[in-house]
Amino acid sequence: MIIWKQFRLPLLVLTFSSVFLVLAKVIIHPNAEKSTLIPLIFPETVPLSEWQLNTKYSQPTSTKDDSNLIAQKHYQYIQKDVPLDIEMRYVTIFDVSQLLKEYNLISSSAEVRQREKVGYYGLGIDKGRAYLSACINPQGSSTFTSQQFSQNRSLYDRPWQRLLPWLMGKKPIEDKRCLWTHLSIPVNNNSSPESAYKKLENVWFSWHQWWQPRFPKL
Repeated sequence: MIIWKQFRLPLLVLTFSSVFLVLAKVIIHPNAEKSTLIPLIFPETVPLSEWQLNTKYSQPTSTKDDSNLIAQKHYQYIQKDVPLDIEMRYVTIFDVSQLLKEYNLISSSAEVRQREKVGYYGLGIDKGRAYLSACINPQGSSTFTSQQFSQNRSLYDRPWQRLLPWLMGKKPIEDKRCLWTHLSIPVNNNSSPESAYKKLENVWFSWHQWWQPRFPKL
């Protein structure tokens, strides 16, 4: 009991000081976290079995001003005259439905599926193209909804390990990063949407396996 009384006051002072520093940092520099993220340079090519990279593909120009967008890269692959477009965006937002509305103007609901050892992803058809969309996370499984992202983060994220680096301005206190992947192919009128989904899923499983261990480090 005597020992506790000796250390109680210093402990209370330390706790109060920490809370004060956190509040002061949030008030003075509310957007400082974004400046701590290291920009991602996407590779020019990513290996994809049975698909050939279209080296003549021109990157689309984007005039969208989004503070949540850190970096982006578009790829196009070809298989038997079928073009596969893959849009990669390194963002600090994790609700894929919201991302689809903002970037692809897709407001219809996607069919959400789950694959063991991969995670959740959404499938749909829009403007004559079948698409698959999902967030690759820093750790754990891929996600589609904000709830899935939060559940995944609660399993793998350890924010207290970043408290001191955050106070020093080196790391964000919360890891909200997502490698948003959007794959799409034209829908063949002579085939069912499910056949297009299967093709996209095969690509996605391979793509996720390549990118997961290469997620940018903080």
